[in-house]
Amino acid sequence: MDLGCPDRTPLMCQFSIGHMLLQLNASPAEFWHDVGVFADGLIRLREIYDFDGVLVSLHGHDPGWTTGIQSRRKLTDGEEIVWKDGRRVLYLFYDLPQPMSEEKQGPSLAELSIDSLPAILDYIPVSQGLKFKIDPEHRFDIFHRVREKIGSEYSLHGEITSPFDYFLDLIGHQEGLLGLLNEPEKSKEILKHFTGLIKHLALEMCEEDVDAIKVSSPFAGAGFISPKFYREFVLPFEGEIAGAVRNRRVHIYTHTCGAVSDRLDLMFEAGVSGIECLDPPPLGNVELEDAKRRTRGRGFIKGNIDSVDTLLHGTKVAILEDARRRIEVGKEGGGFILSTACSVAPHVEREKLLLLREAVERWG
Repeated sequence: MDLGCPDRTPLMCQFSIGHMLLQLNASPAEFWHDVGVFADGLIRLREIYDFDGVLVSLHGHDPGWTTGIQSRRKLTDGEEIVWKDGRRVLYLFYDLPQPMSEEKQGPSLAELSIDSLPAILDYIPVSQGLKFKIDPEHRFDIFHRVREKIGSEYSLHGEITSPFDYFLDLIGHQEGLLGLLNEPEKSKEILKHFTGLIKHLALEMCEEDVDAIKVSSPFAGAGFISPKFYREFVLPFEGEIAGAVRNRRVHIYTHTCGAVSDRLDLMFEAGVSGIECLDPPPLGNVELEDAKRRTRGRGFIKGNIDSVDTLLHGTKVAILEDARRRIEVGKEGGGFILSTACSVAPHVEREKLLLLREAVERWG
């Protein structure tokens, strides 16, 4: 991440929740809500795959989470919890939790008052309709647990979410994207508000002995907004957060899925230390050779093995050859971490993912 040349190409992939659950055979609800189960699972997966770091994707677990349960029952593909506040959620063995309760319709962008926006950041917008509540008294407990067990030998990464994600989660994806066109100034007011909250959270996270912070920004690719709108509605807000974090001498990198070849240079204009995913065709449109050439000296890159077409469906020979080629392209001049482009798909077999460690030992 410092753009130096290490003794060996670093290896660190991001996991899907489904892959973690299938490998650990854990209770999906306990893995999601219990800080001890989640932390121990992350550490165990690092050990299994011999990765060079741990990404803590959820933080702020409530230690008293079970007190909110009204009923809980096992299902063939997971378990169901009905919460005392009326929510019903399916916790699956192979995927993210699935909220089954009907979401309350929020105000439209036109109706929304800036004064009604949250004063503190107490949730993570994980996916459409799925939020992870941050307990204000236990926001960073998990970092202490993980660091205590991995020591200083392995890299520890935290995660925050882009202001653009909070905006879309608040307004709704369709109305939010239309709002960029129809009410750009109000959209920017909302983005600015969330930027302040996220920056505050990120700076506090910097004090938790993390080596890097990942900015989850999956909706900022070419499938959602143009480069022009990226510059206007994403770049300045993520850039403010990135600058504040780097001033604390902590690395920060952006995770954007899909087609980003037309905005690779823009992504680095935010002042981040690096970028990840770099999805190759057919998932995205980034060729590693081109990305390496365009980003050399500007920051590190992390990627870009296709988790579906290569790892899920590929043979051992094909996986090793793909990893070899990416290592040889990426490692030249340093600043490269071998990884899957996006998350390791749930049903990728353990033996296939272990091939990446073999590849870095042979060619890295």
